[in-house]
Amino acid sequence: MTNSRLVPFAIVAVGALYFFLPLVATFEFSLSMLRGIWSFEAYRVVFDDPRFRETFVFSVVAALATIVLGALLVVPTAYWVRLKFPRLRPLVEFITLLPLVIPPIVLVFGYLRLYNSSSFLPFTGSALGTNILLVFGYVILSLPYMFRAVDTGMAAIDIRTLTEAAESLGARRPTILFKVILPNVRAAVLSGAFLTFAIVIGEFVLASLLNRPAFGPYLALMGANRAYEPAALAVIAFAVTWACMALLQVVGSQAPGRSRSGRSLFKLGRRAAR
Repeated sequence: MTNSRLVPFAIVAVGALYFFLPLVATFEFSLSMLRGIWSFEAYRVVFDDPRFRETFVFSVVAALATIVLGALLVVPTAYWVRLKFPRLRPLVEFITLLPLVIPPIVLVFGYLRLYNSSSFLPFTGSALGTNILLVFGYVILSLPYMFRAVDTGMAAIDIRTLTEAAESLGARRPTILFKVILPNVRAAVLSGAFLTFAIVIGEFVLASLLNRPAFGPYLALMGANRAYEPAALAVIAFAVTWACMALLQVVGSQAPGRSRSGRSLFKLGRRAAR
């Protein structure tokens, strides 16, 4: 029994060392900008750089827009496929896997060819249009992760029974989707949102070729021209990612279960009675 318990702990310890040792070395290197002492000078330089603030805010806003648009696209699709068109599920899964097969550089060159200033939809003719095009590209890149997270969440609940119960109380499909189904897959949507945020923050190809001031190209530029600042940026990006994971854990731990389904249907019943 003792050996059977030590082996898993040893595996976890080796994995933790493999994960944390490079991070500790990166953090230590980022503190060595001033010779002979440890200091946060590299972090001060990074935070004082207006391009850091500009690119980071741009990527955060793009990530939030991508999460909202992706959720509005994926949640109804996964719901309808599981409820009405189960035979189309393999086809939908195949389509959502295409972004993992098609390189982003192919996607962005297709965008530039289809939506240039001389086309019928000249998205690249303005900064706003290019930003919208960039968000569309981010939605496609995050589609495999968002769809699988939401689809797994819907597999854990009985959407058919919930839908029939809500319909018996007079609820329409949009009401069922957003007030009964969506609250029950909130943790799954948040999981997909976290993965989407991580993808958008570090994405380089789309933002670079579309010439947008995103955080990924800024990281690449700093890495090519500086020594200590890229290490500080890597630590900052890691901290932001783990902060999002902690937020996901806090919100996801409050995810509704059967009681929330019952409360939602009870509210619908009260409205129908009125």
